[in-house]
Amino acid sequence: MFEGVELGRKLSKADYEAELPRLREALLAMQARLQESDRSVVIVIAGAEGSGKGEVVNTLAEWMDTRGITVHGVGAPSLEESERPSFYRFWRRLPPRGQTAVFFGSWYTGPIVEKSFEKIDEHAMEDALRGIISFEQMLVDEKVVLVKFWLHVTKKVQAERFEKLESDPDTAWRVTPRDWDYHETYDAFVGTSSLALRRTNTAVAPWHLIDAANRRHRNVTVARELLAAVEQALDAPTTASPPEPLPKPAEVNVLNQLDMTASLDRETYRTRLAEHQGKLARLARRLGGTGRSAVIVFEGADAAGKGGCIRRIVNVLDARFYRVIPISAPTDEEKARPYLWRFWRRLPRRGEVCVFDRSWYGRVLVERIENLCPSEAWRRAYHEINDFEEQLVDAGILVFKFWLAITPEEQLARFEEREATGYKRYKLTAEDWRNRDKWAAYEAAACDMFEQTSTEIAPWTPISSNDKLHARIRVLETLSSGLEAALGPDQRPKTKRKHKHGH
Repeated sequence: MFEGVELGRKLSKADYEAELPRLREALLAMQARLQESDRSVVIVIAGAEGSGKGEVVNTLAEWMDTRGITVHGVGAPSLEESERPSFYRFWRRLPPRGQTAVFFGSWYTGPIVEKSFEKIDEHAMEDALRGIISFEQMLVDEKVVLVKFWLHVTKKVQAERFEKLESDPDTAWRVTPRDWDYHETYDAFVGTSSLALRRTNTAVAPWHLIDAANRRHRNVTVARELLAAVEQALDAPTTASPPEPLPKPAEVNVLNQLDMTASLDRETYRTRLAEHQGKLARLARRLGGTGRSAVIVFEGADAAGKGGCIRRIVNVLDARFYRVIPISAPTDEEKARPYLWRFWRRLPRRGEVCVFDRSWYGRVLVERIENLCPSEAWRRAYHEINDFEEQLVDAGILVFKFWLAITPEEQLARFEEREATGYKRYKLTAEDWRNRDKWAAYEAAACDMFEQTSTEIAPWTPISSNDKLHARIRVLETLSSGLEAALGPDQRPKTKRKHKHGH
């Protein structure tokens, strides 16, 4: 695969110096255009050791306006990062619109190095590459201009560079024993890299292979290719899809088949509440010891009782290890990045529980119904969300998703009660009343959501919530049984023995 970039291309010093002013001016002009656009740029700098990746990163930082470019040298994951899905550390570093991020060390580094040193097999490598393709597709769909460079040198050139650096006391520190280990596995590295590049050289995120033997040729070629890729994206026409008609629910669907008369009397509720809260508290304390964490999602109609259910959960958890995350309209910072960014950055560490009061499902609910995103965006979101949740589960995060359902009549009664009660009035907004006018559309969107995203690893649990007591117990039962299935049988505290004291 690399034969075409092993031809020893060179650029003379005179030609380099003649080209440099034009390139730098063009890069700055490109940055100015980018700043006024709705796009961001992510640059991946990858390749063999000794190919000058660090020099290229420094050169781009020197030639471009540093106020619009951020360099991320991503090495081994930190403890915080290792406790979350592998893509967490890349998601949290994504640039806002108008900005550029350079990844010196990327989502390719781990799989390629591990496969080269035979720490993972072919199947694990293929799984990693499929995950990369999915990640990059979403970035591009979310208006990220992704430009990937692979800097290539031959094994001979690599050895010569290492030896030259080692011979100079001022640069010897740059060559480590690990670099020579990489040199020894050069052939395996090139083979693995060739596979990775072939699999991930997609139409939306192609690779740019660069002959890195000559420094001047390498730097100029990277700059030219970067300019061409970003300008092509900025020049691409944008077409806004027309709003779609509001969906209508099927005559028979998941929600209208719920038993909305289900209820509990107060005495039974108290007994079962104590039982399931105690069980939940004991099981949640075991999460950290098993390397697990939990994400709990609440969705449903306004005034369906989400807040009451959440309080019955967190009241029995250790306050140090849970967070309740209320989700409302995205901030300017959040709107400037792909929509899942604000959820990736809030994922729990091991032993933690994150409760989302509303969630990433807003993309296929409110954003769909209120035409806040193009139809192609919410349609592809089903796949993106399933992929996101699969990554959570693969990383040991337990995912629970609850939909609290009430009838329109019950919602109206609760709205009127809130309006009449001073300390509840803050819960009622003009938007709540507007949403009632689109009840059928939201019901249809929810049913589509169940069909598309209720998977075997992260199923939805729709709950009849006309009776709040019934809904709370169903939530607690589902959580405690799900935790028990994942962590093993509930470990009840042992009863202390009474010691008899004799004379």
